[in-house]
Amino acid sequence: MADPTPVFDDLRAESDELDRLVAELSPDQWSLATPAPRWTIAHQIAHLAWTDHAALLAVTDPDAFAKEVEKALVAPDTFVDEGAERGSKTPPAELLAEWRKGRTALADALASAPVGARFPWYGPPMAAASMASARLMETWAHGQDVADTLGVERPPTDRLRHVARIGVRARDYAYFVHGLTPPTEEFRVEIEAPSGDTWAYGPEDARQRVTGPALDFCLLVTRRANRADLAVTAEGEDADRWLDIAQAFAGPPGEGRPAKTEDTP
Repeated sequence: MADPTPVFDDLRAESDELDRLVAELSPDQWSLATPAPRWTIAHQIAHLAWTDHAALLAVTDPDAFAKEVEKALVAPDTFVDEGAERGSKTPPAELLAEWRKGRTALADALASAPVGARFPWYGPPMAAASMASARLMETWAHGQDVADTLGVERPPTDRLRHVARIGVRARDYAYFVHGLTPPTEEFRVEIEAPSGDTWAYGPEDARQRVTGPALDFCLLVTRRANRADLAVTAEGEDADRWLDIAQAFAGPPGEGRPAKTEDTP
């Protein structure tokens, strides 16, 4: 079994990077609209705090988490937005403190979880390392919304390997959520890491292939950028179709992001 420690360390590092982006924001900046429809920066951080709390319950108090799942089943299309809306009304300093406390408690709980333990979630049960990867993916994705709002360019890091891996593994889910039947054929996915390494998935001789830089692939599977603006390419009809619908997160795909308009000469 692979050592899960790196993903726990990466989750902390990803959270700390986003923390540095928002720590010194003014109250007015917390109210800035982000690319996510109807969500401000406060909504983005409130969502992360809310989800970290749910994950902590899943790890430490499964019965309490089951009650949260029941709430979600009552309003499956709105409970995420409702949670973010409630949290966004918290004064920024309190919201920031809540997020810091919750994410630290979750990281500690995941790191100390028994080897082989699996925890309930809104989908299938998850191992500690998988839950940490999912939290990192969300932290990075919502952090991208914050960075885009503030006009900040974040240098990509090899922490993106966790996001990329989820995106690849969620291939069939992307088809299901669109009411489509996944291909039976495996794809070859080759991603250029920020460090210069190549992250490869699937058989080398696969006919359906996807290639591209890690940042672009992760922006694609978190639906933080339009495919037309990204250097991710496909060989094969099925691979090409997948890039239109790929997503690394559970739930509906959302509205996506419009393509950037070219400057007129």
